[in-house]
Amino acid sequence: MKILLVEDDMNLGFVIQDNLKMNGYKVHLAKNGKSGLTAFHKEHFDLCILDIMLPEKDGFTLAQDIRKLDEETPIIFLTAKSMSEDKIRGFLAGGDDYITKPFVMDEFLLRIKAVLKRTGIKAIEKTGYTIGHFYFDTVNFLLKENGNEINLTKKEAEILKILCAKQGTVVERELILNIVWGDDSYFNGRSLDVFISKIRKYLSSDSNISLNNIHGIGFCLKNES
Repeated sequence: MKILLVEDDMNLGFVIQDNLKMNGYKVHLAKNGKSGLTAFHKEHFDLCILDIMLPEKDGFTLAQDIRKLDEETPIIFLTAKSMSEDKIRGFLAGGDDYITKPFVMDEFLLRIKAVLKRTGIKAIEKTGYTIGHFYFDTVNFLLKENGNEINLTKKEAEILKILCAKQGTVVERELILNIVWGDDSYFNGRSLDVFISKIRKYLSSDSNISLNNIHGIGFCLKNES
């Protein structure tokens, strides 16, 4: 199983990473909230371990963004804070457990096993989505329709993957920008609008598909067929 570990203290991060690897887990270590969100979108993880006090994007906000993309992957918060208010906030943000530093590594590993056992292992990562007449191959960045193929750019594929994963619901502009570009600046926002227009054009041959701009909020991909 693969774990996303987001920890800005690199010494502690490497210690946790090494212990997890010795116990049979694959680990991706990210050092801030934004890179953690990007990693979560690009790869499949069975568990997320998030420090609370992170640069760029704190652990609570990161957990909320992860929950907008995925409601099932378990999240464990790792923090120096022990106040009950912080623990409550962590659970409200979508966390499954809360471990306070400093901790004993053996207990830490047992807590991970307990969370994974309680939540169950996440289903295998989707490698494609059906959108009306289209099939989107997320691995090879291909949009297929009746034998024809459109080669998508990496950013087009990343944006379409987010929209497909939340098909029928509104995805916030800020979330897409933070995942694909790493920040939600004005210029990246303009680029996003261009990519949305291109994706909309690619899907235009199926009149049952709509990619709507929800003003001031984000975008919604719908299939009415």
